[in-house]
Amino acid sequence: MGARKVNMYFKQKKDGSCTLNFSEEEIEIIKNKKSIHFTAEGLRHFGNVLMAMVIEFNNNFTDEVKNLKTDEETTVTGVDKDDYKS
Repeated sequence: MGARKVNMYFKQKKDGSCTLNFSEEEIEIIKNKKSIHFTAEGLRHFGNVLMAMVIEFNNNFTDEVKNLKTDEETTVTGVDKDDYKS
């Protein structure tokens, strides 16, 4: 099938919240394959981009959010973007 261009993107608001958006093609791939596979090189690039985004995300977090700790007992839940008001 070959390499594909990644169109997904993170959109962070000034309150620190974020939405991950996918293209229609990416949604179909995830729906059909139930996973995303990265080559070693692809994972390296994805990791580099993700780390840069994590650093940028922190610029919009409050001090309280910046100091949150996460461990194996932490439950992370999402909200429907239509239900979230900022």
